[in-house]
Amino acid sequence: MLFISTSGALGRYVQLPVPVTIASRAGLAFLFLLLYCKWKKISFRIAKKDMPVIVLSSLFLGIHWITYFYSLQLSSVAIGMLSMFTYPIITAMLEPIILKTPFQRIHFVLGLLVLCGIYLLAPDFKSGNSHLIAVGLGVFSALAYAIRNIMLKSKGSRYNGSMLMAYQTGIVGFVLAPAFFMYQVGGAIAEQWPALVALALFTTAIGHTLFINCFKHFTITTVSIISSIQPVFGIIIGMIFLSEIPSWTTVIGGVLILSSVVIESVRSYK
Repeated sequence: MLFISTSGALGRYVQLPVPVTIASRAGLAFLFLLLYCKWKKISFRIAKKDMPVIVLSSLFLGIHWITYFYSLQLSSVAIGMLSMFTYPIITAMLEPIILKTPFQRIHFVLGLLVLCGIYLLAPDFKSGNSHLIAVGLGVFSALAYAIRNIMLKSKGSRYNGSMLMAYQTGIVGFVLAPAFFMYQVGGAIAEQWPALVALALFTTAIGHTLFINCFKHFTITTVSIISSIQPVFGIIIGMIFLSEIPSWTTVIGGVLILSSVVIESVRSYK
């Protein structure tokens, strides 16, 4: 969660068209993961029946990244991350329908607790067009993210997480490769390569690989609720590196979110 939480600050810091940023992120992450899998001699063999799910979930991952980064550019780290973190509630609603798992009322209650925390974490929310669009994109990003995670649930226990992320980043990078020809940003990419490398290596290659590996041990809803600590990490990172100082209501909202994380972690452990 700490590694993935760097996405908010890095998404705000990188000043490139969003499709170019995501294509660079995916392409570099693919190279890192490919080298790692070759080093560890991890097989890239996937059953034919699983390939459509891998490809489709990769497209949802790309949609999630693009809409999330547009949300960050239109608002702030707080609003961008927090509007996207409606996805635990979306996941709790979708998982029983898609995976036929029993619906647990505690997940709905904890989802509401997260939602209350999100409301308090964004006290500067205004009804201006940019903020409305940012929140709308964040919620749409959450929907795409929830669907992608649910689709990968059954594959996470069958395949290596690094290998799955290599496939996913490779597909996203390939689909978005035309963005390099649509935007003339060669010099800008050269100037911002340290941030792009950090986004690819720490946020994507390491963070998302660890995240997929969590699917082997928890339900998607449990993972999504535990990951609700990301906005707290993200706001702290934004405070340190982007000087975005949170208010007291932001702190209270963070406590609510962290409480839901602790409750679900203890419940899941038991």
